[in-house]
Amino acid sequence: MWKVLPAYVANACPLIIIRNRKGHPLDFNKKFIDNKPILGSGKTIEGFIAGIVIGGIVGVLQTPSNLIRAFTLSLGAMLGDSMGSFIKRRLNIERGKPAPLLDQVMFILVAIILSYRFETYTLKDIIIIVAITVPLHIATNRIAYFLGIKKVPW
Repeated sequence: MWKVLPAYVANACPLIIIRNRKGHPLDFNKKFIDNKPILGSGKTIEGFIAGIVIGGIVGVLQTPSNLIRAFTLSLGAMLGDSMGSFIKRRLNIERGKPAPLLDQVMFILVAIILSYRFETYTLKDIIIIVAITVPLHIATNRIAYFLGIKKVPW
């Protein structure tokens, strides 16, 4: 889990940092060819950048010599989370509604794929990371909900 900590931080960061502030939509409020939002208003430029920067900083604090790895993990997490939103919009899943597994694993899988050049992951590593990520993601979302950080517990 230590290997992918920047991805976890990046994924959680927009919710904590941006929280109740109005941000600028990452998709610029544009529609896809299906006339649905590309990502939706929940994905903001500010949140995307905050996730990459703060996740990257955490990674550099972990291992100062791995600047590229840290920012690649963070970028991968943010891209994966955005891809999850894109897929949810295509499947008619509204913003804030759950999409089991997609919500929990897309960010970490894309982070792993993107950072693979800078970090070695065995198949066992990936299975363990995903297996831990699912309940960890569910638990942290519930905690954030009970603390009033999230509007929904998923």
